[in-house]
Amino acid sequence: MQDGQAGSHNRYIAFEGIEGAGKSTVAARIADHLTAAGESVVVVREPGGTEVGEHIREILLGGDHAPVAMAEAALFAAARAQLIAEKVTPALDSGSWVLSDRSVYSSLAYQAAGRGLDLEDIRKLNDVALGGIWPQVVVLLRLDAGTGLARQAVGDRIGDEPREFHTTVAEAFDMLAEQDPDRFVVIDAAADPLDVVGQVLDALGVER
Repeated sequence: MQDGQAGSHNRYIAFEGIEGAGKSTVAARIADHLTAAGESVVVVREPGGTEVGEHIREILLGGDHAPVAMAEAALFAAARAQLIAEKVTPALDSGSWVLSDRSVYSSLAYQAAGRGLDLEDIRKLNDVALGGIWPQVVVLLRLDAGTGLARQAVGDRIGDEPREFHTTVAEAFDMLAEQDPDRFVVIDAAADPLDVVGQVLDALGVER
């Protein structure tokens, strides 16, 4: 299955955007809303979300030794493969919602556009890692790089890249959304947080 479109996988929701866009906050609020409505919800983050993935996260985001661009992309894909197998697929198969703070689309924006790697190479690498199970809905919290970086409380190796890098990433997210409008929901992350959450709920067809 290319770019996962079938069955229970329509509850696999990714929250994307640059640093400081509010992905984890919005995902948590949507999870709280769904849980209060009686839904089963699993919240995950990338990279990480599993014991293996958290070790890979430390390599990717911490420390002073930066992997080369393709190694970085491969490590993200490896963490993603573990997350899909260990958390995402079982949750979807049980009928739960999966809300993911970042997803494969971050690799397309950060490693392909940001690091200058070939987009199709990164897409193919990650399709293998995902087993074809891509997020059904991608909530892109759109924010300009300057505002996002100013909001960032604590940086990491990638978050501390120059503003130009993050501007390139933001533009890549816009391009991905334009290319796949049926999957992407683009929301102004500079809006009032309650309004942002409400727009996401509307986009998911969930009663407020």
